[in-house]
Amino acid sequence: MNSIWLESVEKIKSSGKIEEDTSADVCIIGAGMCGITTAYYLTKKGYNVVVVEKNEIANGVTGHTTAKITSQHGLIYHYLSEKYGINVARKYFEANEEGIKNIKEIIKENGISCDFEETNSYIYTTNESEIEKINEEMEYLKHVNKDAEKTNETDLPFKVVSAIKFKNQGQFNPLKYVQGLVNYILEHKGRIYTNTLCTDVKKEDDGYLVVVNENKIYAKYVVLCSQYPFLKVPGFYFAKMYQESSYVLGIKTYEKLPKDMYINLDAPVYSFRRAKYNGEDILLIGGAGHKTGQKVTYEETYGMLEKKAKELYPDARVVAKWSTRDAVTLDKIAYIGDYSSLMPNMYVATGFNKWGMTTSNVAANIILDKITNNGSIYEEVFKATRFKPIENKDEMKNMLVDSTKSLLTNRIKESALDVDDIKENSGGVIERDGEKIGVYKNEDGKYFYVKPVCTHLGCILEWNDADKTWDCPCHGSRFDKYGKNLLGPAIEDLEKYEIKEDN
Repeated sequence: MNSIWLESVEKIKSSGKIEEDTSADVCIIGAGMCGITTAYYLTKKGYNVVVVEKNEIANGVTGHTTAKITSQHGLIYHYLSEKYGINVARKYFEANEEGIKNIKEIIKENGISCDFEETNSYIYTTNESEIEKINEEMEYLKHVNKDAEKTNETDLPFKVVSAIKFKNQGQFNPLKYVQGLVNYILEHKGRIYTNTLCTDVKKEDDGYLVVVNENKIYAKYVVLCSQYPFLKVPGFYFAKMYQESSYVLGIKTYEKLPKDMYINLDAPVYSFRRAKYNGEDILLIGGAGHKTGQKVTYEETYGMLEKKAKELYPDARVVAKWSTRDAVTLDKIAYIGDYSSLMPNMYVATGFNKWGMTTSNVAANIILDKITNNGSIYEEVFKATRFKPIENKDEMKNMLVDSTKSLLTNRIKESALDVDDIKENSGGVIERDGEKIGVYKNEDGKYFYVKPVCTHLGCILEWNDADKTWDCPCHGSRFDKYGKNLLGPAIEDLEKYEIKEDN
C-alpha cells in the first residue's frame, strides 16, 4: 500500500528531466515541502529559480508524513527554556506559529483545495507518573504560549489523565498543497526538474556549479533541501544528526473519530489525526518509531499499530499503510541557514525532528530573508553552523557508537547466517570467504545479492523486514530489496553480485 497522499493526486507536473546546461539566480536541491515552499517565495520575489529533484515532486518524506501543522512539538518548550533560555523558547514558538499563519495565507491566496482544516493539537498522557512532565511544560508555556490549556478532556476513545491543548493549529493533504505551490512556480517561469540527480556542488567565481545528471547549473545561490544533506564536507551534517523511522496506518471504522490531533508523551508513542480518503474520514495512527537501521520485524512496526487500532476500534479495517523517516538533530532544533562559513551564499534546511510542515515554512522564510538581505529574527535560533555536542552528550555518544559498530572495518561479527536461513520475501546478511553479502529471497525462491555497504560512508546495512528494504544504521539511507537507492544521504545504488547457488 502507498500513502494516501500519494494516491490522492496524479503525478505532479514538472519541467521534466533536465536536458542541457542552464543557469538561474537560485538552484534548490530537493522538491519536497521545504524546497517547493522556498521556490514559491523566491519566485514571488522575482528570482529566477531552478529546483532539481532526483525522483518525483514530494515523493519522499513529504509524501509520507502525517501532515500535522502545529507548533506543539512534544514537550519542547520546557527543554528549550532549560537549555537555552525562555527567549529562545519564545522565538521557536513564534516562528512556528508564523509558519502556521503563512500556510493558511498561501492556501487562501492561491485558492488551493488541500483538505485544510483548522483544528486543535494535544499532547497527552494516560500515565499518572507522567503528569509532572505536563505540569513542567505548562509552567514554561505561561511565558511562551499563553493560550495553551491544561486539560483532561479529549475526544479520544479512552481516558487521559492530563493533556496540553494548543488552539488554532491545522491539518491538510500535503500533496495537494504542494501541487498548488508547483502550479504557481511553473506559471511564473520557475523550473522544476525531476528525475534529475544532483551529485556535486562546486564553488565557481561568485557562484556555484551544481552537477546534475550529465549537465550543470550555474547559480549565484544554492539551497540544499534534500531532507538529509548528501554532501559530506564541509558541513559535516552526518555528524550532527541521525534518522528515525516510524510507521503509519490508515484505518476505516464506523465508530466516531476524534476531530483533533493527538500525540502521547509516554512510550510507546502514538499519533492520531483524521484525514480524507476517497471522500470519507479515516483515522491515521502513527508510531512504532525506532532509529533507522535497527533490525525490526513486521510485528514490531505495522503489527504494533494494527494491534492498537483493534484495541481502540474493534471493527477497524486497514485501508493504507506506509513508513516514513525523519532527520533528528542532537539538540532538537532544525538546522536552517548558512550551510558552512566556507561556502557563502549556500544554504541548508534539515533536521526537522518530525515537525516538517511548519518547520519547512520557517526554513523557507529564513532562507528568503538571507538571500534578500532582509535578515531574520529567527535565524539565530535555528543557526545551521552551530555544533554543541557537549550539551547533548548522550545523543552524541549513542550516535557515535551506532556508527562505529556499523562501519565495515569495525563491524562486530554476528552469528553466522546461511543463505538457506533466508525466508521467502525476506533478507539478511551472510558471510562467504570473509566477505559480507546481502541476500534477498523473493516469493518464488529466487535470490538477489548486493554488497550490503552503504554508498554514503561505508556502513554495513541492516535488513528491514517490515518494509523489505536495506537501511543504514549510521545516517539513515535506504535501498530497495534489489539495491536501488531510495532515500539519502546516499545517492548511488548498491553494487550487485551474480552468484550461482549449488543445487
